[in-house]
Amino acid sequence: MHIKKILNIRQTQSESLGGWLMSLPAVLGLALFMAFPFLLAIGLSFTNLRMGSPLPTRFIGFEAYQRVLTDPSFLRALMNNGLFALIVVPLQTVLALGLALFLNQKFKGIMFFRTLFFMPVVFPLSLVSVVWILMYAPGADGMINAFLQFISFGQISPQDFLHNPYLALPAIMLCSIWQGVGFQMVILLAGLQSIPDVLYEAAEIDRANQWQKFVHVTLPQLRNPLIFTALVTTILAFRVFDQVEIMTQGGPNGASTTVMYETVQTIFNRQQVGQSSAMTVIFFILVLVITLVQRSAAKQEREIE
Repeated sequence: MHIKKILNIRQTQSESLGGWLMSLPAVLGLALFMAFPFLLAIGLSFTNLRMGSPLPTRFIGFEAYQRVLTDPSFLRALMNNGLFALIVVPLQTVLALGLALFLNQKFKGIMFFRTLFFMPVVFPLSLVSVVWILMYAPGADGMINAFLQFISFGQISPQDFLHNPYLALPAIMLCSIWQGVGFQMVILLAGLQSIPDVLYEAAEIDRANQWQKFVHVTLPQLRNPLIFTALVTTILAFRVFDQVEIMTQGGPNGASTTVMYETVQTIFNRQQVGQSSAMTVIFFILVLVITLVQRSAAKQEREIE
């Protein structure tokens, strides 16, 4: 009995050691590529480091944070990021849910449609942005302009979407939704296919119609996939950069700038390493707070249920 107990302890220790060894590469990767750069950014944010400057680097405390938080360009970028997330996250989630419900049906050519709707996800954002620049071409010959004129019987005049301060950000939103909706769709489709048929059979016995099945069976069963996709989409919405850099360069007059775009401009064009580090730290804290609030709200809803 005593020997068996010793063997069990040794087996547990061996399994524990094996688990740590297998997770070591991932832990080292996270430490090297995420934790260390972030800690370095925190340290640099308290300095006046500027590339190419002859002045010595010195500690300036929270001065960089004060400059960032009073910078109109940064505040405009922050507002654009918030607006982007408020519109894109719910719109893209609802669209992805609709596509997942459609592609969960059984009909000929289902694999073709699943591939078609997921295809934009595998394209690099730089390529997608270039394609949408061509689609947004100003003048009556532009694809989007031609489409709008067709459906409005010529009542909508051609627009220069990417150089209009009111249309530049919505144009980037539309491009982002088109490119990213396939990712959400696949996750929600997997969630739909994991719902047991017995739940729908029970609902039929209770004479529930299609809408009642959707509200009382489908949506509750999709709760975790919906929370996951909303969290991921929110984080991605705050990381918008490629589309802005390629399609509008933050213009016109900062109408489509974002925090990531301002950060890159600050460090590479203005060479203000300390100030850009402060931007990244503020941005990280903001995204972390939003994520924790979302998780907390989801947890409270689960406890109420």
